[in-house]
Amino acid sequence: MAGAESARPAPPVLPWTVRLQVLALGAFCDLSQRRDGTVNRSLFSLADRQTSARPRPDALGVRSVDVVVDPARSLWARVFSPSADNAEATPLPVLVYFHGGGFALLSAASAPLDAMCRRFCRELGAVVVSVNYRRAPEHRYPAAYDDCADVLSYLATTGLPADIGVPVDLSRCFLFGDSAGGNIAHHVAHRWTSSAAASSNNPVRLAGIILLQPYFGGEERTEAELRLEGVGPVVNMRRSDWSWKAFLPEGADRNHPAAHVTGEAGPEPELPEAFPPAMVVIGGFDPLQDWQRRYPAMLRRKGKAVRVLEFPDAIHGFYMFPKLPDAGKLVKDVKNFMETTTCDH
Repeated sequence: MAGAESARPAPPVLPWTVRLQVLALGAFCDLSQRRDGTVNRSLFSLADRQTSARPRPDALGVRSVDVVVDPARSLWARVFSPSADNAEATPLPVLVYFHGGGFALLSAASAPLDAMCRRFCRELGAVVVSVNYRRAPEHRYPAAYDDCADVLSYLATTGLPADIGVPVDLSRCFLFGDSAGGNIAHHVAHRWTSSAAASSNNPVRLAGIILLQPYFGGEERTEAELRLEGVGPVVNMRRSDWSWKAFLPEGADRNHPAAHVTGEAGPEPELPEAFPPAMVVIGGFDPLQDWQRRYPAMLRRKGKAVRVLEFPDAIHGFYMFPKLPDAGKLVKDVKNFMETTTCDH
């Protein structure tokens, strides 16, 4: 640990507006995560501004509508669609988005995530389906995985609302998750491609998975976790430990296969032949970066296609802040991945 302490870098340079937002988010996160493992949702709601779906196009030409998938468990998704350039537009790919928040916080209605989905919808030229899955600790593993996989099944059987105004191509479906959502994207892709859902007559075909700073972990304390403790904002070991304890089954440790997917503490997952190409985004100020680098290494050992993008100056969650130059670069990289993956896979 002493070596990690001595190599500790200076804090990242951020615009003051971003720094204030990050500090506020961290403070409300700490205050809302109770010691007994529950969440003070009333308190966190003061920082988690919600926004409604907007059926009329916004300034970017993007409209949104909420779709109820299963009212019994309050499972729904927000669908974002761009304006159609013409009546015979080429069918658009579908981006199924799983939000971050340590499995316990934020939602598909959180204003920053809604705004981010709108940007991705417009700039990627895709229909975005943002899933509002059940959260921990009220709903532990595997509730989030079940909900997100069930949304894929819903798309396969019911499709998207006819009034979204644009044609879609469900055979070009990408799973897109950030942080905890990146973890979910991996597990849902694994589940989907391991089951009969991956059959050739299913209209939903996974063309790729896009993992933005995915939330993997284990009992080990990695070099980056030690070096960036107290330096990298948003994620630290206390918050991370709390999130895993809230999400994983009672009594499980962080080497549980939901958290630890790369084989150092147990068998590596058996990935089916249909497991899709992956894009993994890693930030230089993200304490989770060592876990994230192990993930593509595992995929390569399994013979799977993977593209890794490193942003050396990026904090965890940088893509939520449009003022950061890396956020704009990321959109271009994602678009390139989607276009080339669709052609090659």
